[in-house]
Amino acid sequence: MTVMPHRHSHVLATWHKAGTTEVEQAIQAALAAHSDWASRSFEDRAAVFLRAAELMATTRRDEVNAATMLNQSKTAHQSEIDAVCEAIDFLRFNVHFAERIYRDQPFSPAGTWNRMDYRPLEGFIFAVTPFNFTAIASNLPSAPALMGNTVVWKCASATVYSNYIMARIFEEAGLPPGVINFVPGDAEAISAAALRHRDLGGIHFTGSTEVFQGMWRTVGENIASYRSYPRVVGETGGKDFLIAHASADTAAVATAVVRGGFEFQGQKCSALSRLYVPDTMWPRLRDRLVDTLPSIRMGDVADFTNFMGAVIDARAYQKISGYIEAAKNSTDVSVVAGGESDDSVGYFIRPTLLQAKQPDYRTMREEIFGPVVTVYVYPEKEWTATLHLVDRATPYALTGAIFANDRKAVSEAGEALRYAAGNFYINDKPTGAVVGQQPFGGARASGTNDKAGSMMNLLRWVTPRTIKETFVPPTDYRYPFMNSE
Repeated sequence: MTVMPHRHSHVLATWHKAGTTEVEQAIQAALAAHSDWASRSFEDRAAVFLRAAELMATTRRDEVNAATMLNQSKTAHQSEIDAVCEAIDFLRFNVHFAERIYRDQPFSPAGTWNRMDYRPLEGFIFAVTPFNFTAIASNLPSAPALMGNTVVWKCASATVYSNYIMARIFEEAGLPPGVINFVPGDAEAISAAALRHRDLGGIHFTGSTEVFQGMWRTVGENIASYRSYPRVVGETGGKDFLIAHASADTAAVATAVVRGGFEFQGQKCSALSRLYVPDTMWPRLRDRLVDTLPSIRMGDVADFTNFMGAVIDARAYQKISGYIEAAKNSTDVSVVAGGESDDSVGYFIRPTLLQAKQPDYRTMREEIFGPVVTVYVYPEKEWTATLHLVDRATPYALTGAIFANDRKAVSEAGEALRYAAGNFYINDKPTGAVVGQQPFGGARASGTNDKAGSMMNLLRWVTPRTIKETFVPPTDYRYPFMNSE
């Protein structure tokens, strides 16, 4: 069943889990459709996804928006920028970027014609999508399909309802059967069948670091049995930071903390989770946040005055509230604001601000994926040392932000934190990347940094063939220099 997170007694949909038989059927459907879909012109493929974008922008807009609000407990604002605007941008910008790829052709000197044939990968693409963004759920299967691949799509079990609507929109837009095969079900069973199949051509993944590493491990163990080396593309966890310099505007930092840390209940891979503030700023920032956080409205997302909804399900609720309860009982951290939770009607957790005495407390290192931000107050004179601390504090490197009005501090942070974040923000919150403006992705334990919503990502779904045609081939093996005269 799929339920509303903010009213878990309300069942949105019932659905059937795909088993081994259904997964094999989906793989065979993808393989059977591959030849026809790959041989179609780019214009034919692009037209399907451009039409899907137009459907989302017009006749299906309200349906997609409402489904995401109800299924993921997103406010109208969060749903609009995700399920509608970003999903449309992915589809339209991918067509634009693909056109640029196909136009990129090698130089041809006189007498020859050199060209690149951007072939889709052999086999099928296994797309595994997360619960938190409907746009990501639509992009992970559609980006490879645009480039001529066929796909087996495993969506998050918590969001089958909204994702199924996206699958139906692709179908309505004219996507042929077998190109994108929607198979919700048990993740372990589906992955076991897909990852060990000899025709696995690639993986397009967004989710936890642990799951992605397990998938990569399985691919490595089976590497000799595949038709070709699978492409492995993944965006995984994050422990996203904001470091404030003493010259930063306190009000701007406070707004970035609230929006970056608590919008959509902190369930963004880019959400602010660890905050570094100089001791000279902390009293002012603390007082502002202590005043602000209790005023944040949360509840049913159908009430447009609410800033927050509920976390996605009972498992997430238990994990996040477990971190908060542990903090309440620890001498190493204190609860500055928030800390309350209630799952009687929905999975609600108040926005919570913790203060850690040491920078290595667990909520400064471990991904929580909920509305919990932990601050570490550093001595202002230790600015440079704190930059290095931010870089080393976690294994992740997804997003991060620096707030400063001192340009020298901005430059110093940019250099010290060059590898700490794939998306780096200056005087802005570390969330809200826009397709076509800030290609998204990180490295280290945060993924392969193939930048969704860019040419870099689309290039991963083609295997180029170089073609050289000689118009007048030689008819004598001897070169002119070999003449004796």
